[in-house]
Amino acid sequence: MELAYYSDYAVRLVNTEEPARGTDTLTSVEAVRELFGAAAQTARRASDSDVTRLRSVRARLRAIFEAADAGEEVRAVDLLNALLIEFPVSPQISGHEQRDADGRPDWHMHIADHAANASASYAATACMGLAVHLTELGVDRLGICRAAPCRNAYLDTSTNRSRRYCSDRCATRANVAAYRARKRLENQEPGSPAAAGDSARTGRSADSSQDSSAPGER
Repeated sequence: MELAYYSDYAVRLVNTEEPARGTDTLTSVEAVRELFGAAAQTARRASDSDVTRLRSVRARLRAIFEAADAGEEVRAVDLLNALLIEFPVSPQISGHEQRDADGRPDWHMHIADHAANASASYAATACMGLAVHLTELGVDRLGICRAAPCRNAYLDTSTNRSRRYCSDRCATRANVAAYRARKRLENQEPGSPAAAGDSARTGRSADSSQDSSAPGER
């Protein structure tokens, strides 16, 4: 369904903040307009008050992703339903592109913009897109990146529901960290070459210490 495209609006808004790193890019009208995209007419109506309103919506959207990631399916749906009630949408059939050589329109669904302000328009679009994504693909397709300290939201579109990270960069970083952790554990296990080497070095150090402490007893 065409409306599923708008689910990315929710991801973009949530990821303007990285709580674990203490960063927040949603601090100006320009940042609000960037969320919409340069071509969006609604972005031109953005004002300073939209920054505060969108931050509030952002926190509520993050709570949905976190609930879904934790397996709290009903809670995630309840939180999203609350936003859908607060920010209703007006679906509209659009045919601004041609489907074939005969010039017939490519009819598809859009969300008409009748909101009172830019933030309400963005919130309605994001929530509707997220709702379509959730109902078509499942609540477990909403996730939070597992690569600490990143806590970015993502939408899992993989065929086997295997996505765990928000980006290839975070996936690589997490895999490297896991590999290093396994190596450290292996080196600490009794009987491993590294552990044996450590024991031998420890024994030599003890013998050396004993010899130096009692030179007159030889």
